[in-house]
Formats: sequence, structure tokens, C-alpha cells
Amino acid sequence: MEQARFSGRRFLLITVLNVTITIFELLGGIVSGSLALISDALHNLSDSFSVILSYIAHRIGMRSPTPKNTYGYQRAEIIAALLNSLILVFLSVYLLIEAIKRIMQPEQVSGGVMFWTALISFVANLFATILLSRDSKHNLNLRATYLHLLSDALASVGVIIGSLLIFFFKISWVDPVVTILVSLYIAYEAWPIIRQTLMILMEGSPAIDPTEVKNTIMTIPSVRGVHHFHTWLINENELVASVHVNLANQSLRETELIYSQIEELLQKKYKIMHVTIQAECTRGLKDKMCFSKDDEKQQH
Repeated sequence: MEQARFSGRRFLLITVLNVTITIFELLGGIVSGSLALISDALHNLSDSFSVILSYIAHRIGMRSPTPKNTYGYQRAEIIAALLNSLILVFLSVYLLIEAIKRIMQPEQVSGGVMFWTALISFVANLFATILLSRDSKHNLNLRATYLHLLSDALASVGVIIGSLLIFFFKISWVDPVVTILVSLYIAYEAWPIIRQTLMILMEGSPAIDPTEVKNTIMTIPSVRGVHHFHTWLINENELVASVHVNLANQSLRETELIYSQIEELLQKKYKIMHVTIQAECTRGLKDKMCFSKDDEKQQH
């Protein structure tokens, strides 16, 4: 509970920082005429929404399983990560369009105001990123929010460099070019999270070789066959599976001992936290381990 309160304080601090940066950069962008600053301000605004959404999902994900939601509420964080990443992509497209317009219709930019605004924003963004960096390593939802903050810090670096070029060399086209580079980077970082969250929500199978799993289970002397293996992720860390095994016609007590061996093997070697096992004597003995690529080709 203390950890939850501490996380709540950090989320609140990060949100306040982002709102402050947004207002500061928006004013700086209007005064200096810098599209890069205004785009960074909009990105920070999306960060504020991202942090709030991430925290709500994090709190929901901590709830215990119920008779209706037997796997718990951990997918709330996966949905939040997907929404946050989609927001990043839409924002990138918007910034890209605005930057192209600015290249076609250039405007005068004040490099000095742009520099100091971007520098102060960079320090604040870096601090917010550090606050969330530790928790982002093992949580896809927090990682998406962390990428929001990290991309903001990197965007500020780009704006700083652009402002120096504008101030010393009067190169006004640097401003929209920096915006284009930032928008492309944001989309590049968001795409892997979109792909991973969609895979989890669609209950796609992680990178586990079914044949290797079968060979592992078959090392148990009493197992005569393994088939109908399925595995999926509840979130990016919790892996569950189901499998059918062929055993001799034996007592339930003996079967339970084999179940325990299978569970221990799968947990140690593949980090499968929960497995549902169905024992059979001869039924399905010749069935396939899982849906294969050859089956997919036959359907087409």
C-alpha cells in the first residue's frame, strides 16, 4: 500500500510538471514563432493525458481477481498502453503535416526565446523521465508513458539544437525540420508497443517453440504424448498455457504427481505462471501440438 501511495505521488508530480511545461512551451512557441516549440507543447499536453490514463489503469490493474474477472484486471494496463501509443502516432501525423506546411510557408523564428524555453523544458522533461524510468522496465503501460516523457526530452534537445542554428546562422527552415524528425522518432518508438499490446489483446502466442515444449514434457517417463498446446499472455509478464497429455490408465493421485512435474518444468524453463492440463489415455495421441503454419497455408 505504501508503494502504491508513493507511485501516486510520483504520478501527480509528473502530471503537474507536464502541465507546467505545456503552458510554458506554448507561450514560448507563440512568442518566438517556433512550430517546434508549439509541437513539443502539444506533445507535453498528450503526456499529461498519458500519465493520468496510465495511473488510472495501473490502479485498476492492481485489483484482485473476482468471480467475473478470474484473471484479474491486468489487461487494463495493456489497453492504456495501446491508447497512449495510438495517441503518439496521431500526434506524430499532425506534427508532420504542420511541419510540411511551415516549410512551404516559412515564418520568422526568434532563436533566443526558442533556446531558453527549450532548455528549461528539457530539464523538467528529463526529471520527469527519471522519476518513471525504474518502474517502466517491467510494465508495458508505464513503458508507454515513459516513452512519452523520453521523446519529449529528446524533442527538447532537437529544439535546442535548432534554436542555436536559427540564432547564429539564421536558418529558419531548421524549425520545421526538427519537428519532422521528432514526429518520425515518436512514431518509431510507439509502433513496437502498439504491435505488442495488440498481440496480447488478440491472445497471440509468445515466442515459444511448441516442439521444444513437447520434448520438455516428454522427458517425464509417464507421459506418452503431448498435443493441443496453447499459450497466451495476460500482460507482458504473466504467461499462461493449456495442454493435453497422454498418460497410462492410472489413479488420480498418480496423475496429480505428473501434473506437478509438468507445472514445475514449464514454470522453470518457460516462465509459464499457470497451466491447465488435461489428461487422456489414447484420445488425441496422434493430434498435432498446435495450429501450424502448414495448416494456415491449407486454409488459403
